[in-house]
Amino acid sequence: MIYPKFPEQGSSLGICAPSAGVGRKIESFDKSLAVFKSSGFDIIETASVRTDNIRSADAKTRGEEFNFLVQNPDVEMIISATGGDYNIEMLPYLDMGTLSNYPKWIAGASDPTNIMYYVTTKLDIATMYGFNAGSFDWDTLHEFQKNSLEFIRGNTIKQYSFDKYDSNTDFSVQNVVLDGDVNWQLSLPGVDEIIDKFSPADSPRLVVEGRFIGGCIDCIAKLIGTPFDGTRSFVKKYPRKIWFLDNFAMTSFDLYLTMMQMKYCGYFKGTKAIVFGRTMFPDKTDEQYIAQLRQAISDIPFIWNADIGHVKPCFTVINGAYGRVTCAQGKGSLEQALV
Repeated sequence: MIYPKFPEQGSSLGICAPSAGVGRKIESFDKSLAVFKSSGFDIIETASVRTDNIRSADAKTRGEEFNFLVQNPDVEMIISATGGDYNIEMLPYLDMGTLSNYPKWIAGASDPTNIMYYVTTKLDIATMYGFNAGSFDWDTLHEFQKNSLEFIRGNTIKQYSFDKYDSNTDFSVQNVVLDGDVNWQLSLPGVDEIIDKFSPADSPRLVVEGRFIGGCIDCIAKLIGTPFDGTRSFVKKYPRKIWFLDNFAMTSFDLYLTMMQMKYCGYFKGTKAIVFGRTMFPDKTDEQYIAQLRQAISDIPFIWNADIGHVKPCFTVINGAYGRVTCAQGKGSLEQALV
């Protein structure tokens, strides 16, 4: 696995908009950029970032702007401005030759999964999932945001599950209220009950190691079988894997079918565990999601409602890093090593 150089204080972060623009939230976006600047980084921003459109530009233009940051020697990390829906359109225009010869960190969350999953599985270059450039706009930075800044600096700290999460799913509501109780739910092969925070202290626990791979499952599902999907090579090269999957809007049935498809494709060979984040727009109860997943991946331990993905707070996870996940009594941790 290739691990690019981490940005140093005074170096430049390149911000592009490979999916949507941030035109409807300029003030909060600038608040995020101020956090980067106060942390000692300069910003190089491409032309389409502040577009007020679900597509920041046409696919070719978005690709060219991404390539500009890849080719710019002053840029040490590329961070997506925000998520969206149409990132997949620009994949044919990416300059993967230059990126292969001069690897850089690429970071993002949600729709930019398309780029990062492509880069890690096809080029064997590690990428960083869990935040966009606009993810640091809280009036007071939360621990998860401070953790992300540590990862940008190259400090791959151990992350522990949080106590509360924001249960709001209405994007029109701007105020963040951490009102939900974090409760990782663990399913183990051969164990009838689901282990969570209400389980006895002597209940089974999970401790697994493997190489991390994943991102937004809504995006990964659309990449399967395309020229931008290198999962089979990744699975063959790295025998022990931990999948982390962020479900934005898949129904429980769609998620079940996708797990079946990935299993039939051989993507779960050597998988030690699958870590599912909290679903942004669930259509069923947790119990119903878990029941369907237990049918699809009955022989693989999995965690449901982990601190990963769209529902904040969330972990920063490095695609390609080797690490360890633990889970017991509704809590857990994640460690990563660049080996």
